[in-house]
Amino acid sequence: MGNLSGKKVLITGAEQGIGKATAKALIEAGCDIYIHYFSGEEGPKELAALATSLGQKAAYGHADLTNEVDAAKCVSLAAEFLGGIDILINNVGGIIARKWMGEIDQAFWKTVIDVNMTTMLNVTQSALPYLKAAKDGASIVNLASLAGRSGGHSGSLVYSTTKGAVLTWTRSLAAELGQYGIRVNAVAPGLILGTRFHNVHTTKESADETISAIPLGRAGTAEDVARTIRFLASEYDGFISGATIDINGGIYRM
Repeated sequence: MGNLSGKKVLITGAEQGIGKATAKALIEAGCDIYIHYFSGEEGPKELAALATSLGQKAAYGHADLTNEVDAAKCVSLAAEFLGGIDILINNVGGIIARKWMGEIDQAFWKTVIDVNMTTMLNVTQSALPYLKAAKDGASIVNLASLAGRSGGHSGSLVYSTTKGAVLTWTRSLAAELGQYGIRVNAVAPGLILGTRFHNVHTTKESADETISAIPLGRAGTAEDVARTIRFLASEYDGFISGATIDINGGIYRM
């Protein structure tokens, strides 16, 4: 595993849940970091204070990453603050709402695609020159989902479709960017409780039913995912690329 001390990280959507836990893990590993947020600065402020207490650089900023100009500005501010970008964590995403096939309208369809895919395009495209310039190779980690593997629960049709697209995006981008020493991988979390996603969109009854089928007998935590992302990030000069690591307690096995 590579040494992350001094590596320059841009992470999106790190105000809570998996993003916040991942940012914390990377800070504790020695990274300097720029934290993007959309819906609250309390978490980023806490993370920046942690980094400062450890003698590392940290800053945070708000942006609507579905907007190409806003996303480019966010990436530019991050690269300017950090002096480049070695590691990009594309964490932004969400289900928005549970809607069944007959309820999906064009506006909802576009919103979910924008939140889960357009954000990834905008940020990755803007960050590409900095990732290419990373002297020891660079690492991109994309957040997919078990829903992208299995199709998800009822009402998650559009979300599951976009997360399946993230899996293909990761494989295709790995093939395209390998020549520049940029590795691209994804993680596909299953039921991760304690996140805004499940707090809002998953009932206790649904969570309990899912847990009863998980071989390890528990739901996952944001820290479970963060450890895996930290590993993939640290392999910035390694040989893992185009892979997706499933983090689901064994409920879905490929």
